[in-house]
Amino acid sequence: MLTTEVPNQQPRDPRRRLGAELRRWSSGADPAGIGVVRVLDRHGFGAVEPGQLLAGTGSGDVGGELYLGALDGVARPLVAEAAAGQELVREAHAGEPDALAAGLACAGGATLVGHPLPASAAAALGEAFEASRPAALVSLVTDAPQGAPVLVLTGEDLADQVGDLGEPGVTDAAAEVARALLRRGATTTERTTAAGAEVLVDVWVPVPTMLVVGEGALGAALHGQAGLLGWQAHTVTGLDEARAAVAAFTDADVLVLLDHDPAFDAVLLDGLAHGRGFLGALGSRRTQAARHERLTAAGVDEAGFARIHGPVGLDLGARTPAETAVSIVAEVIALRAGRTASALAGTSGRIGG
Repeated sequence: MLTTEVPNQQPRDPRRRLGAELRRWSSGADPAGIGVVRVLDRHGFGAVEPGQLLAGTGSGDVGGELYLGALDGVARPLVAEAAAGQELVREAHAGEPDALAAGLACAGGATLVGHPLPASAAAALGEAFEASRPAALVSLVTDAPQGAPVLVLTGEDLADQVGDLGEPGVTDAAAEVARALLRRGATTTERTTAAGAEVLVDVWVPVPTMLVVGEGALGAALHGQAGLLGWQAHTVTGLDEARAAVAAFTDADVLVLLDHDPAFDAVLLDGLAHGRGFLGALGSRRTQAARHERLTAAGVDEAGFARIHGPVGLDLGARTPAETAVSIVAEVIALRAGRTASALAGTSGRIGG
């Protein structure tokens, strides 16, 4: 059995650092409390990661980051006001020079909301961040100056709950919205409605692990792509090791099956039974047809086949292993974001997640 690890080319998830700070603050006795600043709406800045979060205490501690610090002039004072128990909405903008200096692609702005975060909610969110577990923070969008209630959900299915939104119907509906977003497998921020109430939902999904089953130039190229994205990646060549890895999959994880040996059909069957993660299989049309025939005989129906991405990758006209690796990770990214992978010039919606 061969196992290959490629170290990430980017630092580990900064939310782990924020998690440790949230846990420390929640266990302290700071009378000013904890506040957070989140994004209600944004425009500009180019491609930026969803789930932007700045947190801190009334004593001046601050953790996390919003848009690489470009909006700190508004966001940091808002953290302190939120920690004091207020809910406030502020508009913040960064011109082209300041945005570029911060490392963003272009100028932009955001509608920011700051609100208190109870110690119990901060502790639960911090523990999830530090342990790289899925987490969600949900709050009502309201103009109540005293701050609206908040809901924190954590765990593989966001089954663990701390806090509520005041009414069971709204709380339950908002939790289902968060769980539906989790099933996309990607960190996201959504302003939406739940049981008639407007809510702001941030869902944080851990960095994916890509399991490459099989060797070759494409496997090496996939490792390179994973490193650029900050994903973990490892390769196995043994059937038992592959099955064990898929059994431990979360919704965020990715299988790329390179080996055409029919014995590895068991890995796909395990993935379908487990119901988690992205299942991709390389192979020509003939290879896919033969695999389809074998899996049909094993009891897989058309709904099951729809979960297997084979041939894996988007139709980019890829020719080389490097180009094929790009097409594969592009399909994963599109699926996680709920997109159809059309050309941006032919769409009218928001650019980016």
